[in-house]
Amino acid sequence: MTTAVLVEYIDQHRARFGVEPICTVLRKAGMQIAPSTYYAAKSRPPSARAVADAQRLEVIRQVHTDNYGVYGVRKMHAELNRRGHRIARCTVHRLMRAEGLRGISRAKGPRTTIPGTGPDARPDLLDRDFKAPAPNRVWVADITYCRTFAGWVYAAFVIDVYSRRVVGWQLSKSLRTDLS
Repeated sequence: MTTAVLVEYIDQHRARFGVEPICTVLRKAGMQIAPSTYYAAKSRPPSARAVADAQRLEVIRQVHTDNYGVYGVRKMHAELNRRGHRIARCTVHRLMRAEGLRGISRAKGPRTTIPGTGPDARPDLLDRDFKAPAPNRVWVADITYCRTFAGWVYAAFVIDVYSRRVVGWQLSKSLRTDLS
């Protein structure tokens, strides 16, 4: 934890417990802060970097809003330089991350259809006629995918053409898993 976070925590609870007891408990919990560190942090003026970061963050917020919130770090850095704000790309990255500003990802999904090298030897058994005279006579299958926090998940479905109900499905983290 940073000193600023610890100072803020002490500020919230100092009226009830006092500064020194809070610092003692925090030290026992592995957070190294002394009462003198707390008082020094409260009495000194903000650093030059903190003042500059506050000014830069206002500009970054404005540029982010002006561009509908779609600019990421790379485009934000270029736009700031075009507007005459000389700022390092790593600083833009640090400030945007701290403020929770993100660009829109234009990443595409995984490639699920890879064309073969030769002619397609599989016959079309339905002749593109997706009608069934009774249940459980004609089944079709489809596959889809969705993004999760753990990565891409693939879902394969088997559907009865007559009733249009799912008769089987399988989820997998790999596109190469057989249906069973």
